[in-house]
Amino acid sequence: MLLKSPAFQEGEKIPSLYTCEGKNINPPLSFSDVPTNAKNLVLIMDDPDVPVFIRKDQMYDHWVVFNIPPTTRKLEENTKPPGIEGKNTSGKTGYTGPCPPDREHRYFFKLYALDTLLQLAAGASKKEVEKAMEGHILASSILIGRYEKKKT
Repeated sequence: MLLKSPAFQEGEKIPSLYTCEGKNINPPLSFSDVPTNAKNLVLIMDDPDVPVFIRKDQMYDHWVVFNIPPTTRKLEENTKPPGIEGKNTSGKTGYTGPCPPDREHRYFFKLYALDTLLQLAAGASKKEVEKAMEGHILASSILIGRYEKKKT
């Protein structure tokens, strides 16, 4: 399975349009080679580079979406994806763009193909989604982008 974006390549800088310094909208994404027996796709975007003085777990969840139809092959820029949105670390559903407080951070866009639908309500946390996914992952893919706020 492959997760890509026409907005940035693997390991490259995420354009500021998709961050707190831009319009804070989701970037376009494309999915390919999804297993034919997949029943559900899950998309998670998180930042594992948060300073410990901000969050003890050093993780910020930016986007959680589950029960995306497995026939989905792309998400357009600035669109609500098909499926059910979970809560991000800010406690809201939907996309929250990169906004690192201290230095360049890495942002992991993770796509999972599952063999079942998740029996979770809208607003489920990333931990709840990951727990429900256990034993059901058919394939996965990761796209990593980087971002550092402009110095003022």
